[in-house]
Amino acid sequence: MPLGLFLEEKNRVWHIAELNFAIKQLLENSVPLLWVRGEISNLVKAASGHYYFSLKDDQAQVRCVMFRHKSQLLSAPIGNGQLVEVLAVATLYEQRGDFQLTVEQMRPAGLGVLYEQFERLKQLLESQGLFAASRKRALPFLPKSIGIVTSPQAAALRDVLTTLRRRLPSVPVVLYPTPVQGTGSAEKIAAAIQTANRRAECDVLIVCRGGGSIEDLWAFNEEVVARAIAASAIPVISGVGHETDFTIADFVADERAPTPTAAAQRAVPDRHALLKGLYGTAQHLQRAQRNRLQNAMQTLDYLQRRLLHPAQQLQHRAQQLEQLQRRMQRAFAHGAQQRHWSWQSMAQRLRAASGDFARLHDRQNNLAQRLPNAMRALHAQRAGRVENLAQHLMLLDPKQVLARGYSLVQDTDGGVVSDADRLAMGAELRITFAQGWALARVEEKG
Repeated sequence: MPLGLFLEEKNRVWHIAELNFAIKQLLENSVPLLWVRGEISNLVKAASGHYYFSLKDDQAQVRCVMFRHKSQLLSAPIGNGQLVEVLAVATLYEQRGDFQLTVEQMRPAGLGVLYEQFERLKQLLESQGLFAASRKRALPFLPKSIGIVTSPQAAALRDVLTTLRRRLPSVPVVLYPTPVQGTGSAEKIAAAIQTANRRAECDVLIVCRGGGSIEDLWAFNEEVVARAIAASAIPVISGVGHETDFTIADFVADERAPTPTAAAQRAVPDRHALLKGLYGTAQHLQRAQRNRLQNAMQTLDYLQRRLLHPAQQLQHRAQQLEQLQRRMQRAFAHGAQQRHWSWQSMAQRLRAASGDFARLHDRQNNLAQRLPNAMRALHAQRAGRVENLAQHLMLLDPKQVLARGYSLVQDTDGGVVSDADRLAMGAELRITFAQGWALARVEEKG
């Protein structure tokens, strides 16, 4: 309800529900979404998952509600006595007429600026590729030496050393001492990382410290530390804070461990696991060697059974030769018998055909005598025919006709003239005689 309309109805008698609803609308429309800072008290988590609590300072308090779908987004549990900042809507709970804040977001008090700095630096370094998985390097399986960048007084150092002694006590450890909290600590951490790279005494580097507030861990969110880790030639494991803590160093490091103890576990393998693996490998090799030996023995027994004494081999060869000789004799006898049968069959066929040979021989002699006579008769017949044809050719020869007094008359084109009517007066004619020729001109025709 607009404020003017609400004031204009001041003489009206209101029902409580109407009044509370009007005030709720007035609050929600007039007061924007805002951040409020205070200490949590009277915290109650309902069975529905909603949080009910009060925010207070030295002079006042206000009731708050944070519904389940918003409380699930909290990064850490909340409790009484915590100083927090909430992003909330001012409203009125109509049933009781209680003024309250409906909380949308919650963060630890005073961390807003730090979170903004964290996000800005994170986006900058990510855009420059410092978080890219492609630049991450694999850790050595068995490092020759491990470097630790942390405070000598830190409990994290004791945890790391204890874990390294338990997992692989033979690996040397080099400490690069540096403050991990307080003014100037970021620059000193970066300098310790650079010192480790300059001295090149180790092949993996653990940068670590124990848990604490975001202010306590802030040195590991500084750009100078991030760039020192990115520039390190030695693979870096970041083990800062607890499992829920994330720093810029975690994103830049080659590997992030949730705790310093976990960083030590990532740095070296467990010697018990290695010994167990070696024992298993040894057992496997023994079994393989035993199986190979057994197979070789079985092969030897098999070959030994196949191996014969030279005298036995000679006897066996002699038996084979004797068998081959008998087979050759049988084959030769069989072949001779086959050839004998074949010869006898051919002889019988020749004897059966001997009568025909004499008859054919007589016929051949007769034909041999008749052939010359037949050839002479055929030759005389063919010669007479040729002579007859020659005489016919002579009779048909034009020269023979001309010799009997006839002549051949041709026009100037060489055509034979057989009709006087076709001749023109004065036309030239060629007359061929049996001996020679003459030219004539047509003077008269009839």
